[in-house]
Amino acid sequence: MSAALKPTPEAPLIRLRDLHVKFESRDRTVNAVNGVDLDLAAGEVLCILGESGSGKSVTLRALMKLLPKTAKVTGEIKVGGRDVQAMNEGQLADFRGGDVAMIFQEPMTALDPVFTIGRQIAETVQRHEGASRSADDARALELLELVQIPSAKRRLSAYPHELSGGLRQRAMIAVALACRPKLLLADEPTTALDATVQIQVLLLLRSLQEQLGMGVVFVTHDLGVAGEIADRVAVMYAGKVVEEGPVGALMAGPLHPYAKGLLGATVHAGMRGKRLTTIPGAPPMLDKVPTGCAFAPRCAEVIEGCQDGVPPLRQIVPGRQARCIRVAPGEGQPHI
Repeated sequence: MSAALKPTPEAPLIRLRDLHVKFESRDRTVNAVNGVDLDLAAGEVLCILGESGSGKSVTLRALMKLLPKTAKVTGEIKVGGRDVQAMNEGQLADFRGGDVAMIFQEPMTALDPVFTIGRQIAETVQRHEGASRSADDARALELLELVQIPSAKRRLSAYPHELSGGLRQRAMIAVALACRPKLLLADEPTTALDATVQIQVLLLLRSLQEQLGMGVVFVTHDLGVAGEIADRVAVMYAGKVVEEGPVGALMAGPLHPYAKGLLGATVHAGMRGKRLTTIPGAPPMLDKVPTGCAFAPRCAEVIEGCQDGVPPLRQIVPGRQARCIRVAPGEGQPHI
């Protein structure tokens, strides 16, 4: 079994510094993540927000060292004070599923179709805790009840294809929580669900997070989802964090033009008859990231200096950062 994660004020649950991820092939190099700095406190929920191709999921997988061998990863990745980059295969096997667990976007591909739900949960417990078969089975039932699966005892013998999409997602959450992880990573786990089931799963995840005291990193492209579950939001574009801050403050007054565009393109109450904002163009190809601000070709607020160099991620007010030369220190209000 792995050493327990022990975050402290000096060593937060997650610490990323200057994280770069490149995928190199014979023809080109894709710069998927380009210098990400992020921290996560114990018991906090961080949403990483952005369009497809912004580097969200790659950042998440780097935390568990789940990227393919073609990926070149540099920078500091520490979870609970432990250096993930320095872990060998044995240490990673204990770390994954024990200290840190992950919920994937599509449960039908993440769950094994030839084993029952109960068996998959019990095997996870057996691998990391070494309990008896009867104790493993009891833990599996306890977890299905925890994630509010109806007729939990009967569902233990069900196969993934026998469950609805919402129940499969709850079963995958049960697998992830089997060994009481301190950190839960969720990669757009509600995208494939309809709106009613989506809100049920979000409320369940938030309830479980508070009940179990887990830190959570939740990847999404949906600001509405972030508003339901997050304490803090990091907005990513072209492999960089372009804005970071408390979810309430960011949604009340985004600072970066890209974050403004995402908020303007989100449907919410009171918008009947109003036109949604659109962000013109498409995200840049990550093998040809433009010089200067990567968002400048799509930005409605672009000025001459935007092309002069990559703007730094600056603190604008305490607790809020933005990567834009047009945002002056002191703009925006800290979340209270």
